[in-house]
Amino acid sequence: MHHLADSRSDSRNYWLLLALGGVVAALGLAAAHFMESRGHIVTGMTNQVVWGLPHVFAIFMIVAASGVLNVASVASVFGQAAYKPWARLSALLCIALLAGGLMVLMLDLGRPDRVIVAATHYNFSSVFAWNVFLYSGMVGLALVYLWTMFERRMNVWTRPAGIAVLIWRLVLTTGTGSIFAFLVARQAYGSALLAPLFIVMSLTWGLAVFLVVQAAMLAWNGRRAAPEIERRMARLLGVFVATALFFVAVHHVTNLYFARQQAFERFILFDGGIFPGLFWGGYVLVGSVLPLILLLRPDPPGARATLIAAGLVVLGAFAWLYVFIVGGQAFPLDIFPGYVASSSFADGAISPYTPSLPEWLLGIGGVGAAFVITAAGVRVLDFMPPVDAGKAAA
Repeated sequence: MHHLADSRSDSRNYWLLLALGGVVAALGLAAAHFMESRGHIVTGMTNQVVWGLPHVFAIFMIVAASGVLNVASVASVFGQAAYKPWARLSALLCIALLAGGLMVLMLDLGRPDRVIVAATHYNFSSVFAWNVFLYSGMVGLALVYLWTMFERRMNVWTRPAGIAVLIWRLVLTTGTGSIFAFLVARQAYGSALLAPLFIVMSLTWGLAVFLVVQAAMLAWNGRRAAPEIERRMARLLGVFVATALFFVAVHHVTNLYFARQQAFERFILFDGGIFPGLFWGGYVLVGSVLPLILLLRPDPPGARATLIAAGLVVLGAFAWLYVFIVGGQAFPLDIFPGYVASSSFADGAISPYTPSLPEWLLGIGGVGAAFVITAAGVRVLDFMPPVDAGKAAA
């Protein structure tokens, strides 16, 4: 009788959580409708800052969607059996995060009703057109990958499907980074380093998101992962965080080497108001140094330390993306380097930007949509590993 009561309580709590996620997603849709009907005047965006806070959420989820497949790739492609029990959840999270990120992206572009044009008319000189194929192909390959893992007769195809997904997600993240790398209209971007930087960021953010979701799933079921798997994932996250920090440092040192970029670097790193604070305090300290201390100390980090580090990495990711996306647009464009050009249209002025409530709601609504997809998937299909899977793998 006690077990039956616990089961009913868990079921009630599940439906409450699912309803909460649905409400959050609905608030995001309502915010998008409000911005669509009233115009962008109700947002903090301007003619200079055209990608605001919703794009920070969208880019984070799209990039993390690629990286969250780390666990599945390590299991299927590199033959690490210890990770195999979690491969299905890894693929589900990829689909959920990609769906949530694309929801925010489409609804933040100003004319979501025009998405049919993007789906039927392609300008292949545009990186955005390439990404239409990359995103939809990622979802399709992830579904095939899940099929090979769920259907026992298809298990022989799991490794080939895993290799295809691994290659596709590297290309996808390169494409996302290339959106900025090929954007010569903003001097903050336009660097070939951005493609590998986004790949490393995807590995870092994806594994951090996976560890947070894994911890929540295990806590809900009153279980914990095998200690050996916890230690290996913690060390792997530490390596990714250190590598990402190195690439960010190389990117800024490269910019500082060029005289035309030094004014922008001074703005981002020292005298740009909120941006240096978010970069040094949010990304470097909170999102990188503190997680590295927790993850790479001599004694193995416990489950709690790993979870805290993963949460800090996610916070640092949002700080870095805000500086990268918003700060890169706020700085005035130097159209004619070495010359003075002036007009009556805000030449040389730093563009202010303050996110509005609808922008916050739209971004968080995308997270709510990803949560609903994940929670429903785990409830309907067998995405959680069996109780004895961790012990057997270890």
